Amino acid sequence: MLTDPGEMDRNRGAGKLVVYGRRECHLCQQMIADLQQQQTRIVFEFGVVDIDVDPVLVARYNDKIPVLIALPDETEICHHFLNLQALDDYLAKIR
Repeated sequence: MLTDPGEMDRNRGAGKLVVYGRRECHLCQQMIADLQQQQTRIVFEFGVVDIDVDPVLVARYNDKIPVLIALPDETEICHHFLNLQALDDYLAKIR
């Protein structure tokens, strides 16, 4: 499920969310599962990017993963754990 940053660059669009994380990160897997659960009540898309494939991403997000970011402006919605209120606020703002 983790993709490379180049794929996310090709899919940048308003309302698209991305989780920056690592393959062997239990908090990352939990945020992904929580987002998938939220997709049963709210329509939104998200992708997942492994920061370890890009030194720039490692430098930016290493201590914060997982980080939920809104594209294309790279607004941080939350990090470490899914903040449902922050997600709802962001989605309401773009709709």
